Amino acid sequence: MKKTIITMLIALVAMFASAETYNYLKFTKTNGSTVTYSVEGLKLTYDNTNVTIKNVDGTATIALAEVQDMYFSNEAGGNDFMRGDVNNDDKVNISDVTALINYLLSEDATNVNVEAANCNQDGSVNISDVTALINYLLNGTW
Repeated sequence: MKKTIITMLIALVAMFASAETYNYLKFTKTNGSTVTYSVEGLKLTYDNTNVTIKNVDGTATIALAEVQDMYFSNEAGGNDFMRGDVNNDDKVNISDVTALINYLLSEDATNVNVEAANCNQDGSVNISDVTALINYLLNGTW
């Protein structure tokens, strides 16, 4: 059922969103990471399990089960971190909560990925991000 809904959403976005006014198509994955693609020459195709993205840079495939969100943007970033991986160890766990709390208390960003620390994705890093990160660890969803 989830795959069907995601497939329908991708089809609707592709039909109604005007990629001409945006420079990038972004996919937020279920693990919290974001993948960004240029819209230049963009063509999306999909089947029951995957979406295939073709553009001037080449071709990529993403499993629909991994897609949490898809949107157009004028910002290029998004490929270099996993949401919640505050200490950059490629895992989201309790050590990230500790690193985030230490960062908030000291404001020392050494060994802290501040972009990944914005767990609730509101544009700032504060105690709400600690709550979002703990909820993710307890529930497995953002």
